[in-house]
Amino acid sequence: MKKLTLAIALLLIWTFANTADSMAKKDERVQMLQWEEVNKLIPKFSTFRVEDLETGKRFTVQRRAGSSHADVQPISKKHTKTMKKIYSGKWSWKRRAIIVEHKGKRIAASMHGMPHGAGAITNNFPGHFCIHFFGSTTHRTDHMDLSHKLMVFKAAGQLEGYLAAASPLELINAYIAGFKEEDEKILNCIILEKRNYTPVFKKVENVNISQISVPAVNELQTDLFVSVPVEIEWYLREEGRVKFEGNINLIRYSPDGPWKVDSEKFLEENRFIE
Repeated sequence: MKKLTLAIALLLIWTFANTADSMAKKDERVQMLQWEEVNKLIPKFSTFRVEDLETGKRFTVQRRAGSSHADVQPISKKHTKTMKKIYSGKWSWKRRAIIVEHKGKRIAASMHGMPHGAGAITNNFPGHFCIHFFGSTTHRTDHMDLSHKLMVFKAAGQLEGYLAAASPLELINAYIAGFKEEDEKILNCIILEKRNYTPVFKKVENVNISQISVPAVNELQTDLFVSVPVEIEWYLREEGRVKFEGNINLIRYSPDGPWKVDSEKFLEENRFIE
């Protein structure tokens, strides 16, 4: 009888341990919550932790304002120092994929690293910065900023799926955003052949699409190749503004397969590689 009781006790302990472990794993799941829900979870003056996806570095912020996204500030000089390390010691508008941790939830989000506007905390951070969630918008528009959107998908582990279903127009915009944000993961999800983009990033300060002409999606239902005319303005660190007028070629291997960018040809035509 004692042996049976001991066996049952061990079984219960094993079951509880596995259940607890399973629950802990569920708590680690990153959720892509809508801004409307997040807005209620992190009200004004709430504090929460930010984890940078690439470096794993963490710091804590307080929400100070923002109606369509969260305007936040690091809570102390120590947390500002950590944030600045994430941006390699230089404040930047470049977007980064982050995970917001609050009340047991891990939420996919995106931040930039440029102090602007007002700030009320003594923290060596002259202003505030913005954190965007899925469905957040900027001050000037009523739709998601593309780079923030890509970073939210990246933080949620859904970037590859999103880009695999993208239209040619969406894919090209995301491709150029990858250069703008210096994000190799975005680019390597889009291109035919993966490569190291660090040498290109060192040359590029900023980039914008000034004009693009893409056929309607219903005109490309069976096409496996499309050449899209574009006008692109590069802002290079050593040369300044450089305009490119040409084409970005997209390829897929079946009518229902994902589009991919022929990046090697594009880089050659823009003299980034030989």
